Amino acid sequence: MEAKGIVYERIAIRKQPPQKKELEQLLHHHGGNVKKLFNTSGLDYRNMKIKDSLPHLTEEKALGLLHANGNLIKRPVLIGEEIVLQGFKPDVWEKAFGLKE
Repeated sequence: MEAKGIVYERIAIRKQPPQKKELEQLLHHHGGNVKKLFNTSGLDYRNMKIKDSLPHLTEEKALGLLHANGNLIKRPVLIGEEIVLQGFKPDVWEKAFGLKE
């Protein structure tokens, strides 16, 4: 984003996980599919056996886990006034910023 001159605030997600409101925005962005918010290849995800418990978690409990442990969140995450992006896909990000048609 620096190379493209896009101004943003960098937040260490592991130290300062998103607030519930931000997680709800991500969830809405993914059409309510809470699994898409999780870093399924992460060590914490595997060690906590989230894969096994996720189908049985309420949305509230899943968001609570994500808020409590930033390592569980698929990164990067960008939440702005009119933009929500998660996971790095260059084409998607460039299109979102009008850098690519």
